[in-house]
Amino acid sequence: MTDTNLQSGETGELVQRFRTVTDELRSEVGRIIVGQDHVVEHLLITLLVGGHCLVTGMPGTAKTLLVRTLADALGLEFNRIQFTPDLMPTDITGTDIIEQDEAGGRNWRFVPGPIFTNVLLADEINRTPPKTQAALLEAMQEYSATVRGTQHNIDKPFFVLATQNPLELEGTYPLPEAQLDRFLFNIMLDYLPLDDEITVIERFTTDVLPEPVKACTNAAEVRAFQQLTRQVPVSKAVGRYAVEMVRATRPGDPSSTATVKKYVKFGASVRAALFITMAAKSRALMHGRYHVSTEDIDALAAPVLRHRVMLNYFAEADGMSIDDVLQDLVDKRAAA
Repeated sequence: MTDTNLQSGETGELVQRFRTVTDELRSEVGRIIVGQDHVVEHLLITLLVGGHCLVTGMPGTAKTLLVRTLADALGLEFNRIQFTPDLMPTDITGTDIIEQDEAGGRNWRFVPGPIFTNVLLADEINRTPPKTQAALLEAMQEYSATVRGTQHNIDKPFFVLATQNPLELEGTYPLPEAQLDRFLFNIMLDYLPLDDEITVIERFTTDVLPEPVKACTNAAEVRAFQQLTRQVPVSKAVGRYAVEMVRATRPGDPSSTATVKKYVKFGASVRAALFITMAAKSRALMHGRYHVSTEDIDALAAPVLRHRVMLNYFAEADGMSIDDVLQDLVDKRAAA
């Protein structure tokens, strides 16, 4: 589909509605959440392409408040699961119970768990055993949950935002690479700048609290936006740029940089190229463009790749972080 197709008829009206809604969402969320503009944008992109997001951040950085606020602004149903070591798969998927009818007969009835929602906050996902993590993985990938051999579908849109604490490692179960790869983004939620922290204190320590956010859209419209995002065109040159960016994270690839060859153990798979291209389509529309540019690919490289690229022990010895390696890669790819 070309730029002209996106601007014509009903599709053109949907594009304008898309931009209006995303602007309203930023405004509504901004009344509650101070700063974190890039985090809000990444969460919106994730939702609008039908993906899931992993947020790595310290406690007290408003992760839960951010997701709940966004869900309210979207007009979507929200559920939260606090993951613990004793959490079982049926605690999130639901279970079958036996009920007795008026005639005295007994029947099985499925009681849905908290996973049957639109926006699911999986808090501290790395604190639960692999068996429970696997149940969530099925829901993320297949949009369904299997209980006692019966598959129950989850209505779309379905958006999982999982959080994990980067410091506490005792009693945790690190997510396997196969599950990490299902997340579109890994967002690093850092501390706020000084002025923003002062604003938080001023805004939430008085008896006059901000008004609740209003819903700017609904589930049906979000599904339409997800379909619209897929129609954004990507030129062959930009598509090749995205694929080459991902291939350059593999130390054995001829296009990889010296930094990648020295510090990377494993690079990203083809799923990373698919995800970065889809995310770039949404970002392009949000920034008022009808096509994807290399700027979109560069801007989204870090959140898409940081949980898919594994560093070696040389990186740890030299104090190189994954973001350092990816920034060097983006800089050299952009300059090529």
